[in-house]
Amino acid sequence: MSDQPTFWFPTKRYGWGWGLPVRWQGWLVIAAYLALLFAGVYYFRPRPAVPGFALYVALLTAALIVIVALKGERPLRWRWGKE
Repeated sequence: MSDQPTFWFPTKRYGWGWGLPVRWQGWLVIAAYLALLFAGVYYFRPRPAVPGFALYVALLTAALIVIVALKGERPLRWRWGKE
């Protein structure tokens, strides 16, 4: 058996939530998020498009959170470091 984890995003050592990816799939998700974010900056460049850009960023971030929640370790509680 491999000792490489099956989850893409581990829980943070301190606090609640997820840390940086530990698998290439997780890094691909982060890279795609950033690429789409920068593409949105280019697409929504005119000043009147600010509400559209805000909605775009909110939907993109919600999609990222869903993917991380599905493919990451389950954060059960607040963590205070190594136990």
